[in-house]
Order: sequence, then C-alpha cells, then structure tokens
Amino acid sequence: MSIALLQAVSVLRAGVAVLDCIDLRLPLTRRVVLVGPNGAGKTTLLRLLQGLERPDAGCLAFEPAGARPRLAHVFQKPVMLRRSAAGNIEHALAVAGVPAERRAQAALAALRQVGLDYAAGRPARRLSGGEQQRLALARARSLEPLALLLDEPTASLDPGAAAAIERELMRMAAEGTGFVMATHDLPMARRVATDLVFLHRGRVIESGPAERCFAEPRTPQWQRFLAGEWLE
Repeated sequence: MSIALLQAVSVLRAGVAVLDCIDLRLPLTRRVVLVGPNGAGKTTLLRLLQGLERPDAGCLAFEPAGARPRLAHVFQKPVMLRRSAAGNIEHALAVAGVPAERRAQAALAALRQVGLDYAAGRPARRLSGGEQQRLALARARSLEPLALLLDEPTASLDPGAAAAIERELMRMAAEGTGFVMATHDLPMARRVATDLVFLHRGRVIESGPAERCFAEPRTPQWQRFLAGEWLE
C-alpha cells in the first residue's frame, strides 16, 4: 500500500497557519475523504500532496520510499482548454510524454469510460457542468495515476450529475485507483469513504476508518459538525 506520511506539517500564509502541525498517514490506494468547515485546510492539504504547496515546517514523505507516486488533481471548477473534449485529454497525455500515435485512441477510450464518447469532438467549454467534471475525471484517469486528488468535485452540480460523478469514482476505485477527496457533502462521505479526516482551523481533529468515525465520534468538534452545528 502506498501511503502519504505527514509529520508535524505546517503551511503558513501571511504568518497564519493554514495547516497547523499535522500528523497523518493517508492510504492513497483507499477512498479517503477530507471534511471540515470552510477554511479548515482541506484544499491546502490536497495541494500539498500534489506538490503545488510546500511545507513551511515538518515533512511530507511517501511510503514505500522512492519517487513521488503519480497523482492527478481534479479541481472544484474544471479548467478546460479551448479545444475539443478529446483534445483536452490528448493535451494532458502529450504533457505526460505519451507518444503522439497513442493519444487519440487513449483519449477516446478515456471518454468512453465516463460515457462521454458522444462529446469527443465538441468544444470542452460548451459542455454542461456535469459533463465538464466527467471530462476532468477522464483526463485525470487517462494519466493512469495511483490516486486522484479531488477538491469538492460535486459541489456545483445538480443531484443527477453529482450521482454520476460518485458512481464513476466508485468504479475507478473498484479498478484500483484510490482517491483523496475534500467535500462538504456528509451523506456522500458516508457512502464512499473507507477513511475519514476531519479538519478544523488547520488541525486534524479526528481521523480513522470512516465507519468508526461516523458511528462513534470521539471529539466534541466532530460530534457538533455531524450534528450540523456551527464551529467557531
């Protein structure tokens, strides 16, 4: 199992700790869900794992030791290039060093996996929000990552589109692609998570197997968050 190991990690912005002395073991091949109020540090933690942020203190390492595992980031609002749906995936494959003769076929296969093969030639920016998010998943998955890093992937979608994204994530997980996902959607977290991390004010308040965290909350803050109470 590949694990992201954070030891006393802090990330500062303007002297304020966005992540505050975090110790965590994140199993990248499982379904890890990050929950917490706005400003809890969820997005920063994802960016740290991707290498888009660096710790100001502490250490981030990966086990087994060696090269950083291949991770693919899916943002809350997908960034679509001014080209077709297939062209967006082909560009990502080109950046990853995939030979030109393999890109078109790989892009179509990725679109087919998420049910978007009908949109291969359509301008990506004209697709619906749900279609763009599925395209973002297909683009990330085409890179064959060990795990996906997902920042609120269903936050701006209608229930049907959100359900489609959830089904696709579970299918990918069944095929061996883990994920670390930030979300405010507690019902979704209950359905999909094998492991849960609850963050508040940049600190890990509660973490562990998701089933235990939901059934037997151990900290007052997590109990209050589950009850829908406001956390200061």
